[in-house]
Amino acid sequence: MKMKLGILSRNKNLYSTRRLVEAATKRGHEVRVIDTLKCHMDINSSKPGIFFKGERLEGYDAVIPRIGASITDYGTAVIRQFEMMGVYCLTESIPLGRSRDKLRALQLLSRKGLGMPVTGFAHDVQDARALIKMVGGSPVVLKLLSGTQGRGVVLAETIKAAESVIDAFTELGADFLVQEFIKEAGGSDVRAFVIGRRVVAAMERSAADGDFRSNLHRGGSAIVTKLTPEERSTAVKAASTMGLNVAGVDILRSSRGPLIMEVNSSPGLRGIEEATGKDIAGRIIDYIEENARPSRGSRRTRG
Repeated sequence: MKMKLGILSRNKNLYSTRRLVEAATKRGHEVRVIDTLKCHMDINSSKPGIFFKGERLEGYDAVIPRIGASITDYGTAVIRQFEMMGVYCLTESIPLGRSRDKLRALQLLSRKGLGMPVTGFAHDVQDARALIKMVGGSPVVLKLLSGTQGRGVVLAETIKAAESVIDAFTELGADFLVQEFIKEAGGSDVRAFVIGRRVVAAMERSAADGDFRSNLHRGGSAIVTKLTPEERSTAVKAASTMGLNVAGVDILRSSRGPLIMEVNSSPGLRGIEEATGKDIAGRIIDYIEENARPSRGSRRTRG
């Protein structure tokens, strides 16, 4: 059955956005790219609505949010409005908010007993050395709570270096995480791409020479990899804990098993498609076809 789909994206030329448009069009669906920040909302109890460039958006069966970290708050509000209108949202507002709050995400994962690097959280530290000792001593990884794509992430190889970075973060008035450094990972991590309750693809990412961050945006490289059953179940459980239908779960391979670094609610498609040769965009559209129909015409109100 033909569906009317909206993709919430600020740039229709981005690889992930283009691939989703191609996959939806190939399957005969009507699809439109909607700039999230150019939407405005009618908060009305009888007929809530969303307007895009002056046009009321109506008749959509599903929307695919591709919300950048810098517009999380407004993007969440737009998703919530679609939810109030009864439109199926691939990434719902509450899971998006959970995944973007790094501390909240780690707390939820910890409560479910999922492995992760030993982590401390702070704002104003009087005894930096005690915080460093708590996570196992140097070297340590320090992360700004608001950083994305490897930005605001520092590897401090000595206690003195870690103290200096902590002092700098404190001067900025920034919240930050201090995590143990997983040496045996060797500057590599695994991105498991989860759709529904299945891992559909996985790649191993390696840092560029001279760096320890494996992000592809920072010059890292990726190859296809095979997950162990434990890694696969960890990735699925992490996505489920966040409440995400689609997620990129980043895992470190450690001597004590898979450790979760992050659960990404808007995982990019380029790296995973190029590394694995799989049509991930098509899998996402297939998932929407299978799951959006039951909610069509219904109206769901979320807090």
